Amino acid sequence: MFTPEVADGVHRIAHAHVNCYLIEDEDGITLVDAGLPSMWPMLLAALEQRGRRPDEVRALLLTHAHFDHVGFARRAQEQWGLPVLGHPDDARLAAHPYRYRTERNRFLYPLAHPRSLPLLGRMAAAGALTVRGVREMRPLSTGVALPVPGRPVAVHTPGHTDGHCVLDLPDRAAVLSGDALVTLDPYTGRRGPQIIAGAATRDSAAALRSLDAVAATGARTVLPGHGERWTQGAEAAARQARGVGAH
Repeated sequence: MFTPEVADGVHRIAHAHVNCYLIEDEDGITLVDAGLPSMWPMLLAALEQRGRRPDEVRALLLTHAHFDHVGFARRAQEQWGLPVLGHPDDARLAAHPYRYRTERNRFLYPLAHPRSLPLLGRMAAAGALTVRGVREMRPLSTGVALPVPGRPVAVHTPGHTDGHCVLDLPDRAAVLSGDALVTLDPYTGRRGPQIIAGAATRDSAAALRSLDAVAATGARTVLPGHGERWTQGAEAAARQARGVGAH
């Protein structure tokens, strides 16, 4: 599914409960996250719908390097020569997107949360089990406007992964929150602002602390890696996520 606009100049591609985003301006397009492998043709269709060419995509920024966020990154590198940027603390994960530790067993956890099974099944059918790591990931600078379309500011928000970052668009009153703050947790089926369950999170306590950085963006719109956008402000979303806590 391609959503024409979820924030000023920001478009969402959503499939199998996974989101990736296009940030558009006159200089071209920045792609944020690479979803699942089956989302590649959806990306091509979205570009065509916007009247854009693949060579107008200037960079792929990763909020983090889990398999469901690097799904077609390798293909974009090989076919388009697209630079992939992420936080250095996720460099190893980007190359090996299934090799990561979590607080809880991610294979057994869904058995205690059966509502998650249809969600995870759709992700698997969309290629979640066949993701290849990226060949090279360039370091993503934090705290400064990046020299790519939209001029996003990466903010380090560790917890879900060591190198997780959110991408703030202060001129557009939006923040792309990746999995630092979601409105749907595929591992529980729970909806509403929250952090991801310990079945897919490195350090839930750190993830909860990182909500302060999400709230500090002051964004009106939160665009998560999973679930629908939140339009009641980053601070309110973070407050609700803290209330849910670790799970």
